Amino acid sequence: MRKSPGNKFCRGKAAHDWLLRRGILFAWLVCLTMELVAQDAAKSLLPPADSTLLLEEVTIEAYQVAGRQNLLPGNISRLGGEALAAGDGLRLAGLLNTLPGVTLQSGTLATGRMVIRGMGSRTPYNTNRIRAYLDGIPLTGSDGISSPEDLDFAALGRVEVIRGPSSALYGSGLGGSIALYTPVYQRDTGIVSLQYGSFGTGNLRLSGNLQGEKGQLWSSFSHLHSNGFRENDLYRRSSLITSGRWRGKGYLLSATLLAIAMKGGIPSSLGKSLFEVSPASAASNWKAAGGYQQFTKVLAGVTLAAPLTEKATGRVTLYGKLNDDYEKRPFNNLDDGAGGAGIRGRITHHGRKSDWIAGGEWSAERYAWLLDKEELLLNKNRETRRQWQLFAMLYYRPAPRVTLSLAGAVSQTHYALDDLFPANGDQSGNRHFPPVFSPRAGVSWQPAKTVTLFASAGQGYSLPSPEEALLPDGDVNREIRHEEGYQYELGTRVEAGEGRGFLEAALYRIDLTGLLVTKRLSEELFTGINAGKSHHHGVELAAGTSLFSFPLFPGELSARTAITVSENKFVEFTDDGKNYDGKHLPGIPKTSCNLQMGWTPLPFLKGEIALSRTGSQFLDDGNSLKHPGYFLANLKVTSRIASGKGRVLRIYAGVNNVTDTRYASMVVVNALATGSGEPRYYYPGQPRNGYAGVAVSF
Repeated sequence: MRKSPGNKFCRGKAAHDWLLRRGILFAWLVCLTMELVAQDAAKSLLPPADSTLLLEEVTIEAYQVAGRQNLLPGNISRLGGEALAAGDGLRLAGLLNTLPGVTLQSGTLATGRMVIRGMGSRTPYNTNRIRAYLDGIPLTGSDGISSPEDLDFAALGRVEVIRGPSSALYGSGLGGSIALYTPVYQRDTGIVSLQYGSFGTGNLRLSGNLQGEKGQLWSSFSHLHSNGFRENDLYRRSSLITSGRWRGKGYLLSATLLAIAMKGGIPSSLGKSLFEVSPASAASNWKAAGGYQQFTKVLAGVTLAAPLTEKATGRVTLYGKLNDDYEKRPFNNLDDGAGGAGIRGRITHHGRKSDWIAGGEWSAERYAWLLDKEELLLNKNRETRRQWQLFAMLYYRPAPRVTLSLAGAVSQTHYALDDLFPANGDQSGNRHFPPVFSPRAGVSWQPAKTVTLFASAGQGYSLPSPEEALLPDGDVNREIRHEEGYQYELGTRVEAGEGRGFLEAALYRIDLTGLLVTKRLSEELFTGINAGKSHHHGVELAAGTSLFSFPLFPGELSARTAITVSENKFVEFTDDGKNYDGKHLPGIPKTSCNLQMGWTPLPFLKGEIALSRTGSQFLDDGNSLKHPGYFLANLKVTSRIASGKGRVLRIYAGVNNVTDTRYASMVVVNALATGSGEPRYYYPGQPRNGYAGVAVSF
């Protein structure tokens, strides 16, 4: 269940049809353009050896200037290759929760909340303190909400996660950012996979790449269906991701298209009694109403890159997005949608001792919504948000093993609210948020070739969502402002030779001021307040190693672990006359530990085990209730059979939650009781379940 607009967001059938028609037309035009590009493509996408067009084949892009991960003056986690295929490949939580400092709680396949270093824990049903991107195109809407779990992530090429605010980096997201990239192949290839498991869960995926002399076209289609283990939990999602590149004389043109259609039932959260006795039940009011959510999303972008001088390149991206949503709820129905566009440009300069990048971005998005109940219109509104940003970043290498970085970004946001339901008074209004400047500085030093020490300090911010920016009666809240955080970080990266292992450790502190709190007034009504200050600090550790490696039995055994210990407290927070100074923020496990082990006893056989321990977490601001910690174990076995002409058959099977642990995979902080019922804090996690699949690569 996604967070409902606080009071009045909506639109009507005409707008619904308008968005749908233009979404289909937009997707068709992009597909046609990419098809024509592919027809002109020829065999290699790589530039000649003497080319100065240094645009692709990057190792890490997260800090805007591509480079080796161990040289970056900041934290970065990267997942790619087999890591994306681990587990059942259906829930992004199983992937991201293996990273230190990252928690993705997943209530259902359609409901999730990501928290990075304590940012965003009090958001009821969404992720709204983290920026998300696909091939550099913003997935995050103007309302600040990101839903990376909607993507078929197993089809992607790599995932990069930045923890904490990092200025000039994807808009200075307060919690951090998650960047998703489509894969890049250098040959024709195709993959067909089919998977089926417990609760009637089936997934079909078709993907392939066409390679030419000057271009490449990759596409992946998937369809996921699940009956769910709970009542009213039916889920269906079809998605298409396509990307293409074409290299002309002195320029590179690339494009990405994402289209998703989803419909999922909403079982909602449960009170303590029902959670313990009958976790497969749905909340009674949502079951009676047959509550569900459905949406159609289209995102597309085109990028043109070209050399400006022998050392400088320019890059311009045009992007647009449309989404059409509907949510049937016990208390009312929400019909909303958005359309937006933007342009992002940057210049990158590579020198002997320094690299720098400078650019800007402008975007606009219109969000419309209406509320109705039993065909009676309750409210109808439209909001337009415009934002601009200028950014610059410098990397300077005064010595061979020392890298200094300085960065800054300045941005401003304006929004206008149009009240289209004047029956209860015209509540239209405008709001100009003041410009925000976000600086960042970092340094890295390599005392040895395989050891890097780094330190950084930076500022990030988050703007209030559309519902947080309104008062309970629907008027524009002219007092609410952005929240901002200052992060300080020390860390190290150690790499063993010949890929034998790695160790990463970081200490961080984030001081948050102007704390934005989503205040829940009733089950359907939310608003926002700036509620003071909070303090977040912790220790993050990640390590991986090859325990042994032999050409024959017992083969190879590898292990990877991530450990997080954190403390997140209110420094100053008073709500409804109650003082919560010194209390722990709810919805954040104090500790988490993940261990993944892979054993390949024979070249064609691999076994995987994933163990995780999640610590206890408070459920309310007063720390009067706590959800205990829990342990999970997952197993998977894969057999790979290679045949001639590059064909590979992969057969696999797995079991999740082997110990059949009863736990809450997501909690709703500060849940309210409805009528005489209990507060519904808990989304039950899945009991023991299994799956099996087959995939053919050619």
